[in-house]
Amino acid sequence: MIIGTEIPGVLGAALIVTTFCLIVALLAAAWRLFVGPSLADRVVALDMVSMVMVVFLVVFKLVSGVNAYMYVAIALALIAFLATVAFAHYIDRSTGDSE
Repeated sequence: MIIGTEIPGVLGAALIVTTFCLIVALLAAAWRLFVGPSLADRVVALDMVSMVMVVFLVVFKLVSGVNAYMYVAIALALIAFLATVAFAHYIDRSTGDSE
């Protein structure tokens, strides 16, 4: 598992499957972040990476039982949202479609 704790039953199996799916999603988003043909694709991929990390922190909180990971996940989600809005504003300004 992620750390030394073993969670038995259906919840443990679901956390293992969830962790695997999150790793696959993180790799796919990182690929789009590095290879993306346009700046907008890269910004969306960066937002996806940050949201996958938020979900990974929540899963890690479930496995470890440490509540601090939930607070870190909330802070990361807020910062990632603000960064996405800032990047969207930058893309809008850089296209030169000012009225």
